[in-house]
Amino acid sequence: MKNVEETCCVVTVSEKPLNLTSGSQNKELSCSGVFLNYQAGIVVCSGILFSRFINDRQCMEKNAKILHSESFTKEIQVSLDYIHLCANQSCATDRRNTSRQEAQLLMMINCVEFQDAFQKIFKGADNWGFCSGTLDTEVLEDSRFLSWFALLKVPTSSSCTCKETIPWVESGSLKKGCHVIACGSPFGALCPDLFMNTISKGIISNLAGHENALVLTDARCLPGTEGGGVFISKGNRSYLVGLIVSPLCWKSDEWIGLTLVCSVHLILKNMLKAGAIQESLIEKSSQLITGSFQDPLTTNRKPGSEFFTGVLLIESGHLWGSGVLLNQNLVLTCRHVVNEKSELTVRVNFGERFHAVSGKVLYSSAPSSPYDIAVMELQEPLAASVKTQFTTYLHPGEDVLVVGYGALGSSCGPSLTSGILSRVITHQSRPVMLQTTCAVQSGASGGAVLRSATGELLGIVSSNTRDFAAKVTYPHLNFSIPVTVLEPLLRCFAQTGDAAVFKVLDSAEDDVRKIWRLQSLQSKL
Repeated sequence: MKNVEETCCVVTVSEKPLNLTSGSQNKELSCSGVFLNYQAGIVVCSGILFSRFINDRQCMEKNAKILHSESFTKEIQVSLDYIHLCANQSCATDRRNTSRQEAQLLMMINCVEFQDAFQKIFKGADNWGFCSGTLDTEVLEDSRFLSWFALLKVPTSSSCTCKETIPWVESGSLKKGCHVIACGSPFGALCPDLFMNTISKGIISNLAGHENALVLTDARCLPGTEGGGVFISKGNRSYLVGLIVSPLCWKSDEWIGLTLVCSVHLILKNMLKAGAIQESLIEKSSQLITGSFQDPLTTNRKPGSEFFTGVLLIESGHLWGSGVLLNQNLVLTCRHVVNEKSELTVRVNFGERFHAVSGKVLYSSAPSSPYDIAVMELQEPLAASVKTQFTTYLHPGEDVLVVGYGALGSSCGPSLTSGILSRVITHQSRPVMLQTTCAVQSGASGGAVLRSATGELLGIVSSNTRDFAAKVTYPHLNFSIPVTVLEPLLRCFAQTGDAAVFKVLDSAEDDVRKIWRLQSLQSKL
């Protein structure tokens, strides 16, 4: 089972007898799952599908950590769709054909480390929402089950010679910026021949909790992929990192564009504690990881991800934004982040802690200026700060990172999202606006757009896109101010110390104003 597609499957849950009539509560629910060991037929998947079938939900109020099969209604019916390609030709199946087997629910396990991290970060007052289009309203409203995972057993072919346990990696060794592959089945059991085990790529955007129990990735996933696997690749092998918990996250009706993932090694740890699985099923992979997987976690990171120590959190009342540290005490951010204030608190992330510094606003662009920019001076120089390198060129299509404090604020440090520089808008052959496909959320304004290969600063994040008529936010369409606009002014300021040099940004040409107002320029032809 070397390919990620071979490790994943579709799990369907219903109640016998199945009633497909309109309005019936007894309908099929489906999600994705992962084979931990194919020959043993052991599968793990999201537990939220099974919550509707619990006999006594009051048991959840007693901080339960395990629910055995007898805790569920006897009418529950579970089936698995999967594709398995075996070295034994008699076991091989065509990629377009899937096998369906009835499965047995062994138990559900609560990953307490993930649960603790989730409760600390996703506070109810922030109006977080976690949704899947394959689940009913009753299930979705109970976020307690997001930390629960089901252990299933399915009969497999007796002629199969595969004995390999899926290799996995401990989440404690993960770092932001690592490349990942997510594998799941969009829309669950809908058209498995078309959608089963679809792959997407991204990076680790953020980490939280004990041993990084909670992982956020910008790999794009859809409803139905919950329970699917997130992997890190080395050579021709893929290593399981975690299981998808929620492919779609909202904060106060803003789509965040990140996928919520739970550490697989902590899921296994909780299963071992509960006696749900035998250690022999996973000991091979743990030995393999210990011996060979430390180096790739450093070589597998994007170079620009080292820059996130140079991105700061700027507090403005109960709101916050991001800023880019240019030297020991000079910070670039957005006008709307400083919000007409003359002094603000700036928080610098040093690994596990934040250091608070007072910052004075030297310049904030006029509301009429197309450039939403502000310059701050820290009252206390940061000796350990990184030196920012500005780019001298911009190439549409190149890989970029956005680093900022979008959505999560100070909960777990700056987030990284990956994408490409999708457009460079110019006026009179000079760049005046950048667009990227990175996921950008509220709070990332003033953050950095970096060249992935070198960490060079390309721009300052200004905003994402909001359709006010449809009340929809598009995190993957966003706008940034090119550093080529700011660099000559910053050089002049370094020589004179006079913040008045930035006032030229207040008198930009009308055509530049129209570009930033998303207005069409009238043709001169």
